[in-house]
Formats: sequence, structure tokens, C-alpha cells
Amino acid sequence: MAVQSYAAPPTPWSKTLAEPQIHETAYVHSFSNIIGDVRISENVLIAPGTSIRADEGGPFYIGAGTNIQDGVVIHGLDDGKVVGDNQENYSVWIGNNASITHMSLIHGPAYIGDDCFIGFRSTVFNARIGKGCIVMMHALVQDVKIPPGKYVPSGAVITTQQQADRLPDVEEQDMQFAHHVAATNEALRSGYQCFENDACITPIRNQIAHKSDFNGNGDSSPNSSQNSYSSMSTTTQLSSDIQTQVSQLLAQGYRIGAEYADERRFRTSSWKSVPSIHSDRKSAVIAALSDCLAEHEGEYVRLIGIDPKAKRRVLEEIIQKPGSQPSTTGKSAVSRSSYSSSSSSYSSAKASSSGLNSGVADTVSQLLSQGYRIGAEYADERRFRTSSWKDAPSIHSDKKSEVIAALSECLADHEGEYVRLIGIDPKAKRRILEEIIQKPGDKPQAGANSASNNGAKSSNGYKRAESSISRTSKSDTSLSKETVEQVRQLLSQGYKIGTEHADKRRFRTSSWQSCTPIASTRESEVIEGLEDCITSHSDEYVRLIGIDTKQKRRVLETIIQKPN
Repeated sequence: MAVQSYAAPPTPWSKTLAEPQIHETAYVHSFSNIIGDVRISENVLIAPGTSIRADEGGPFYIGAGTNIQDGVVIHGLDDGKVVGDNQENYSVWIGNNASITHMSLIHGPAYIGDDCFIGFRSTVFNARIGKGCIVMMHALVQDVKIPPGKYVPSGAVITTQQQADRLPDVEEQDMQFAHHVAATNEALRSGYQCFENDACITPIRNQIAHKSDFNGNGDSSPNSSQNSYSSMSTTTQLSSDIQTQVSQLLAQGYRIGAEYADERRFRTSSWKSVPSIHSDRKSAVIAALSDCLAEHEGEYVRLIGIDPKAKRRVLEEIIQKPGSQPSTTGKSAVSRSSYSSSSSSYSSAKASSSGLNSGVADTVSQLLSQGYRIGAEYADERRFRTSSWKDAPSIHSDKKSEVIAALSECLADHEGEYVRLIGIDPKAKRRILEEIIQKPGDKPQAGANSASNNGAKSSNGYKRAESSISRTSKSDTSLSKETVEQVRQLLSQGYKIGTEHADKRRFRTSSWQSCTPIASTRESEVIEGLEDCITSHSDEYVRLIGIDTKQKRRVLETIIQKPN
């Protein structure tokens, strides 16, 4: 095929009329345009639709074995701003065995090292990208120097050197994929060059068929089927549920943050903030959260949902614990995760003398450490079914021992009834936690001694109660304990409850449909409405919606059912 190459036009800044220099082993498609002082090395593939114009800044250098894919644009502003590996000056330098993929824009001054991969529609301008870097799709790299072997996630905007220095290292599977792309395009280049020559084609086919490292499609052996753009873009430690939660928060206009704590700081709720995540692109946020998990491996990490307008948190959820995999559950409760029962790392000995089990004592300790007050309510079977709780005597103390003693007295005074613990934010004058700590029929723990000095009964070592609630006295709800607890918390804060459903196709496009509206604010009726939606759409996704009716916005979206 004829190569479309031209000399640079005569301009005040270009008087040499330099023409492209193309090695005879390179393949340049006739539907591409190459203008000016462009130096193309051996075994380079220039695909259709590319535009390489050294008519303003130049020269350009494209190293051996590099592939420039469809729709790529390479242009430059100034002459000689980049020092190439041969110590000469260029406007754009692209090293050996690099892959510049579809629709990318490389605008000089720019340096791209050997073995680099630049993903679809990404832009590199006034930047230096070191050897072996991977830049994924729709990324912007500008005004920075990226060290060799770094990974730029999809959608990232890297415009400060601090951001560039904090990028994660490329993983082995990423590099394998980049090598696979380069090798595939090398096979394409060879195939194009001997397109109509059978004697040339036969050895190439045999070579592909017998390659030890690649199968018939140019993929690596058994594991290479995983090395695709999809696998690269999902090299994250986050579960699919957490990623869905991130998507939902971003869709509602919230920002995402994260905090971490070691065992000691977790026990005292002294969380530390990670660097702010300024992006509202899901891919960039997921990448930042994954980096946080990797950087703080062996520590607690929690996801923060932030309402930037109201300047408050709408979600706190622990997504990593020491010695465990990242959270795979989709549960979330507004301002709840900081009191997660995972705080059982507290010594159980601290609660053994109180009559309360260690889990409840730990919750009390955490609430008090954050400046919250403690209260309690009780209800017999009839009142429990109608959510008509009665207040126990107020607990005015903020000392743990006195609060524990008061709760123990409440349990003893209302033995045979439901008792629930209340966490109260005195500044906002709202409840931040409601948790049942006693149910009728619970048995006290053996050997528990009362911490009260006024004769409180020592039979109050009750196990942490399940949070399930039923329309009848039986716990026959099909909802999980976490979902019922979420419903209770939302209703206690004055929010309404709604539900939406989606089949697998609609779920992939986030095209949810509303279930029958739940007009009631009674807990039993709301749960009944949720169960009706789940039953009606048993083979679909169903999600719970928390609605702030005053501000007419959603405060929570969480999936409570998945197909199968």
C-alpha cells in the first residue's frame, strides 16, 4: 500500500521542508497521515486513521516494535523540548515496544518510555512517562514526570507531581497484558506486509500456531484469557457491592473519602484520614480506595460518604479489617459502622463484671468516647409489635462504669421484656444508634457480677439480641438482621422508606424501577412493604431507599436482594 507521508509545510518556524523517515520494515497504512520530521524505526505498525503531524513542533521519534493504533493523534507545540534516549532533542519521543492505543492523544512536549501502554482516549501532554508504565483508559497525564513502572488507573487526572509520585506500581499481570498487546500488533504488522504473498503468509501462520507463549489469538497460555482490558481495569481489592455503593453515592452527588486505624486507634475511635479523593469519576475513586487498602494492609479502613453541600457524612462503612478480606457485603447504615460489632477486639474482661456481654460494653465505650450519650427503652411483647417503646430512666453520666451499671439495672428491672440501647448525639439532638440488647427468654450469663453498688441484679449478661422484627410476635421476616436494623435507624431519624427493583439487564445500566410506595412510617408496615417487593421480584435485584422528605433527597441506597 502507498504510504501517505508529506513534508512539513513552509512556515515562519519551519523552513527545512523536512519529510518523514520511515524504516523499510515498518508498516504504515495508507489511511494514515504522517507529516514533517517524523522518524519511524523498524517493525513499527501505524494503523488506519492516525494523524502524526510534526508541522509545528518536531522532530518526532517512534521506537522499534511500537504500535500506533487507529485514531491516534500525535502533535507537538515546540521543537526540541524533550531529550530522547539517544540524547538528541525532540518534540515527541516514543520508545521501543510501546502501545499507543485507539484514539489516544500524544501532544509534545512528551516523552513515553520503552514498553509503555497508553489506553484508549488517554491524553499525554507536557509530560514524561517512564519505562514500563501503564496508563489506562480516559486518563489525563499533564505537566508531570511519572517514574518508571507506575500504573495510572482509568479516568485518572494526574496534573501534579505529588499525584504522580503516589501512583501504584504496575503488577505482573498488567505488564503481561501490555506485552501481549505489543506482540499481537507485531503479528499484525507482519501479516499486513505480506498480505498477498502466500509464501510469506504460511510461515507466519505456523509461527502463531506453535508459539509457546501465545495461543491462536496471540493470548498467553492458560491464564492469559484473564489478561484483558476488563481485568486490568478491575485490578481492585474492592468487592462488587462496595463498588456499587461507590457508584450510588457518586450518582447522588456525594463525595467519597476514607479513613484508617490500627488496632489501638480503632479501639479509641481515633481514625486517621487518607489523602482526599477529589475525583467524581468512579474508576478514579475505586483506584484511590484500592490504593488505600493496599497501603494500610493489616489495618481497619472505612469508606466515607460525604454530602459536600450540607458538609456532613452520610455513610461510614468498614471495608477492611486486619487479617480479613475487604468487605463483600453491601450493608451500610448511616453513621453506624463506627460502632460495628467488630470492636470485639476490646478485652472481654472489661465487661465481665457488668452483667452486659462484651459486645454491648464495647459499643457503650465507643459511643462515649465519641461524645455521645446513652439511653435505654423497653417494651413488652404487645408494645414491641407496635413499636410503642417506653423510656427507661435517663442516664446522665458519661462514665462507662456508671452507664454500664444503669443499663444492668434496666435489664434487671425489665426482665422478660425487650430492652434496647439508644445512642444519642446531644448536639444534633438525634439518635445515631438503636440496638436491642435483651429479648424475652434470654438467659443471663453464668458468673456475671453486677457493677452496681445499689443491689442491681447480677443476671444481666445477655447475648446481643438479633435486630429482626416481625409483623407478629414471631420473628418470621425474610429480611436480614442488618436490613431490619437499617429500617429502624432510618425511621428513628424521620426518614421515609422506599424500594426499587431491576432485572440483570436494567441493573447493568442502573435503570431501576420503583416498587409500590410505602406510605407508612410504622416499622412493621414498612417491613411488610419491603417483603412484598422482594416477593414480587424474587429473581431480581431489590434495593432499599432511605428518603429525606424535607430536603427531597435520598440518604441511603443499599441492595437487599440479588438474583439467586
